[in-house]
Amino acid sequence: MSEYEHTCMIRGDGGRTIRAILDRICNKWTLLIVATLDQGLLRFTDLHQQIPGISQRMLTLTLRNLERDGLVSRTVHAEVPPRVEYALTPTGKSLIPPALALAGWAIEHVPHIEASREAYQTRNQ
Repeated sequence: MSEYEHTCMIRGDGGRTIRAILDRICNKWTLLIVATLDQGLLRFTDLHQQIPGISQRMLTLTLRNLERDGLVSRTVHAEVPPRVEYALTPTGKSLIPPALALAGWAIEHVPHIEASREAYQTRNQ
């Protein structure tokens, strides 16, 4: 019996909780935001400039969800205009090593995956 055979039944909810968490942390914007915030404290505008292709709305929604999930902290400074800064929490920082491992796996397997895609495309034309 595999050690992963029953993982979808963790917490007795049929895996809904784990799927929801994985859906949140495995999307491209979350990983890009977390990787960018690994540099340290950043303002919204700096984040937006450093993440190519993300809209302001998507950045706002993703940051809000990451804050809700405890991966990002948001600090509002009482200034005019208000200054808002974002940083990774310890939980958010703990996501960096597995994210880097997954990225490393993807980089290592790019040639095989591209060859498989090409072979699939050739077979299915």
